Amino acid sequence: MKMDILLGLQWGDEGKGKVVDVLAPQYDVVARFQGGPNAGHTLEFDGIKHVLHQIPSGIFRENILNIIGNGVVLDPVILKKEIDGLKQFNIAFKKNLFVSKKATIIIPTHKLLDAAYEKSKGDKKIGSTLKGIGPTYQDKIGRVALRVGDILTDDFQERYTALVEKHKTILSFYEFDLDQLPELEKVFFEAVEFFKTLNLVDSEYEVNAYLSEGKKVLAEGAQGSLLDIDFGSYPFVTSSNTMAAGACTGLGVAPSKIGEVFGIFKAYCTRVGSGPFPTELFDGDGEAMRKEGNEFGSTTGRPRRCGWIDLPALRYSIMINGVTQLFMMKADVLNIFEEIKICTHYELPDGSRVDRLTYELNTQDAKPVYKTVPGWYTSLAEVNEYDQFPQALKDYVKLLEVELGVPIKMVSVGPDRKQTILR
Repeated sequence: MKMDILLGLQWGDEGKGKVVDVLAPQYDVVARFQGGPNAGHTLEFDGIKHVLHQIPSGIFRENILNIIGNGVVLDPVILKKEIDGLKQFNIAFKKNLFVSKKATIIIPTHKLLDAAYEKSKGDKKIGSTLKGIGPTYQDKIGRVALRVGDILTDDFQERYTALVEKHKTILSFYEFDLDQLPELEKVFFEAVEFFKTLNLVDSEYEVNAYLSEGKKVLAEGAQGSLLDIDFGSYPFVTSSNTMAAGACTGLGVAPSKIGEVFGIFKAYCTRVGSGPFPTELFDGDGEAMRKEGNEFGSTTGRPRRCGWIDLPALRYSIMINGVTQLFMMKADVLNIFEEIKICTHYELPDGSRVDRLTYELNTQDAKPVYKTVPGWYTSLAEVNEYDQFPQALKDYVKLLEVELGVPIKMVSVGPDRKQTILR
């Protein structure tokens, strides 16, 4: 059996949580492979909205195993709060949640470092969520980080103290106030004790064993491909590999064992934080899109930047991920527009046109070149199958399929899991 991968193709917030929840009944295992608690995966069913930050989105399905892989950076405090918040739903965490011993731990001073680094950048700030994720990945690459398995060792306190002293030296350079550290540490060590009661495993063996047994595994990505540390709009990116290759390193699964790659994108574009966004709208259309789509960060509450769909960016993400199926989300948000614009090319300052994401686009202003198509300008609330789509929406889906060269197998027309149309 091969592992399927589900990931976002834009700047995150594409609706991955909802799709995982919809697809989950087809799988035995759902595994997160990268990212940290800045990722808010939103699911909605039975009239209740749920936001998951570190726990895989298959957790609401009783018979599905959920694995947090080694590529994730974990905050014990946030994980404990997340589990406490889900207790009302009688989820059997001891039965179906497993955490890799090789996952890296976010400690309190990582959050302080995050704030210090971001403040020092002034008006060039990246737009960090200040959850300590970047500094944690720095320590991981620097080979000084603490991992989940370390909390089970006799000298964990000594290892922790040694790392904190390194951080204090850096924080002193930034003249950063440490008054809040004692309270942060108190909550942190309480969460660590809770952490010890979870299923802490060598998850790479677990995942590969499930595949060998013929069980179906879905790897769940966080953020989006255009935020990848290598291939995103650097430096305005996240700190991990958000693309399909990250599932291999983040779960310990060989490339030869990858099956379907599901690419999720919105029918338009959004972005949180700083960085290039060629199709961003600064007019009434952008504000209407934000309001209609409730485009505010599920983790931070920050208003998202909104704009029309960007085909060169989507083609790029499809290429680097090897996407085999596309899922289009939030088509209903475009209900309010009589006309819809599609970015087909970029015009550079020298007047030339390109249809790819070149290195220079990170530093040059690119003007989007649009194709305008009719909107459907009607509610999709009563739609429950593809044949009921207005013709303009069918035309929009078909146009995107032709331009992108990959079939669109799913179209979401609302937040509830029932408002998901399979083709």
